[in-house]
Formats: sequence, structure tokens, C-alpha cells
Amino acid sequence: MAPPNAGTTDAEFFQQRGFGQKLGFGQRPALLVVDMAKAFTNPGMPLGAPLDSQIEAIQLLLRAAHDRGAPVIFSTVSYEDENLKDAGIFGMKQKGSATLRAGTEGVQIDSRLDLRPTDSLLVKKYASCFFGTDLVSRLLVRGVDTLIITGCTTSGCVRASAVDACQTGFRPMVVREAVGDRSQSAHDQSLFDLNAKYADVVSLEETLQYLNSLRAAAVPSCTGA
Repeated sequence: MAPPNAGTTDAEFFQQRGFGQKLGFGQRPALLVVDMAKAFTNPGMPLGAPLDSQIEAIQLLLRAAHDRGAPVIFSTVSYEDENLKDAGIFGMKQKGSATLRAGTEGVQIDSRLDLRPTDSLLVKKYASCFFGTDLVSRLLVRGVDTLIITGCTTSGCVRASAVDACQTGFRPMVVREAVGDRSQSAHDQSLFDLNAKYADVVSLEETLQYLNSLRAAAVPSCTGA
């Protein structure tokens, strides 16, 4: 039996079936910078990847978000238990978790990014920025309806956070130029699937235009870490 999409591309097949409907930006955005810590941005480390172009894109988004007073939330992964017991099975699956010990350089946000005292730092243990954290409360108290998602990795923590954002009722906007992965094929497939089912995959240009169109006074600021 031939597959249901025989003779068509995946993009054509999904479009024919009604996937990939546009969510669009809402009224009150927050910028989420997922796991741009040194353990992930240093390609020489076990979990690292070359993310120079993504850092440049995120910097542009940070500047726009800061200028408009939009909440900015950075996340990092940090394990406090000496034997990584707080990493659970996640830590058993990948040896690189050992580079994410609390207090080490690996969990620090890359210094090339403009992390300000008025930004929030979210510490998590697993892939999604929502799982086991107070992210929902942080977003609700600021009236956020749109989550602009950047960072790494596209197939891991970015994807998990975007799916949970959708499931929690926030509009996930994944900025194509501002997310990265160790694997190009995993990156491409994740963006395709996210755009089809859970999020809008948007360009850096349109996201900057959206942020710059906002009135600063209309956007709640982020005041805590």
C-alpha cells in the first residue's frame, strides 16, 4: 500500500490536511532565551554546538525587547546534587549532564548575550522550560500571551518548551535564525514539525518588526530574577 502522501512533498501533504495554520503574534510578548549557557554554546564541550549566528540574532531580539520593556527570561540547566540525582533519568541518558553542575562555568549564560539585572533567570532540570518550574506564573503575572522562543537546542529544549507553551495557552513563536542544534537534520525536522502542529516558525525580520511596533508603555516589564 502506498503511503498517504505518495507523489507529494511533506509540506504539500501537511498543507492539504490543514496543518500549519498561522497563530500570529498576540498583544503582550515575552522573549524566552532557552539554555544559552556556556555548556551549550561552547562547541568544545560535550553538549555544545557552534551557535555564533544564533547569538547574534538573539542579541538583536534582546535589544528590541529591552527597548520596548518586554519581559525577558533566560533559562539554564543546573544540577546541585553531587551525584546528579536531581537530573533523574535525563542525566542517565546523556553523559554531558555532568557539565551542568551548579556553580560551574557551564551553567552560566554566555557572556556575549546581554543578560540584564531586570531580566529573569529560570533554572530547570529537564528539557521544557515549563516542566517543574514557575514559568507559567511568571508569564501570567505579566499578562503575557505570546512567547518568542530562541536558544538551543531546536530538537530538544526549544521544541519541548514550544510544545508546552502551546499546551498551556501561550502563542509560541520560534525564531528560525535564533535557534540552533548540534544536528542540522534534527534542527530542520523539528522546525518543520513545530510549524505544522504547535508553533509559528517566524523570521528574525518579522519578529523584530513586531517588537519594534509595540508601544513600550503597553508592555509589562520584568522586574525579578
